[in-house]
Amino acid sequence: MSKRDYTNTSVQEPPLDYSFRSIHVIQDLISEEPRVGLRPLKHSKSGKSLTQSLWLNNNVLNDLKDFNQVVSQLLEHPENLAWIDLSFNDLTSIDPILTTFFNLSVLYLHGNSIQSLGEVNKLAVLPRLRSLTLHGNPIEEEKGYSEGKEKQQVKGKGKGDSGGGQAPSPSLPYRQYVLCTLPRITTFDFSGVTKADRTTAEVWKRMNIKPKKPRIKQDAL
Repeated sequence: MSKRDYTNTSVQEPPLDYSFRSIHVIQDLISEEPRVGLRPLKHSKSGKSLTQSLWLNNNVLNDLKDFNQVVSQLLEHPENLAWIDLSFNDLTSIDPILTTFFNLSVLYLHGNSIQSLGEVNKLAVLPRLRSLTLHGNPIEEEKGYSEGKEKQQVKGKGKGDSGGGQAPSPSLPYRQYVLCTLPRITTFDFSGVTKADRTTAEVWKRMNIKPKKPRIKQDAL
């Protein structure tokens, strides 16, 4: 089977689903059995899955150490991963390993503990990313973000905290920042990106983010 034929057929395959397995570390996937769906998973002659979707949601992961190595043991073509679901874990940042999967088009990160809005910058290198979720992270309420300046966090709000903190406000830069940083995405937090969204994001960008000035190298005296 050619790579093109593989891509055309496996995109319809059910996901390799490890959700709700109380997984603490990525290495646990090797010994854990994936959930059984309505349709059986297809495997290569070597026993590896032919799917392009990996669901790791609703676990207790706080990092992605050894992610690449483990995924290579589970999938016949890990480079063709198109959908990764890491929602509802305990991740505090966006691991750079995710940016090495250049065919990734869907990435769910909602319901984690990602602290810095600047983490979104890492995803700009993914050419096919079209659907992204980040709601339910502390960055959703980050105030006063600007590049090169200290970022302020809304205090008193945490996972599952329904009171005692500042309620989300339309003036917060969360959505605008993500859309101007990742202009190719078409769905953000399960909401379609409209032309009005992009216009608002561009206006916000011009008002809040100054373009970086190129450094001029001086000849040594």
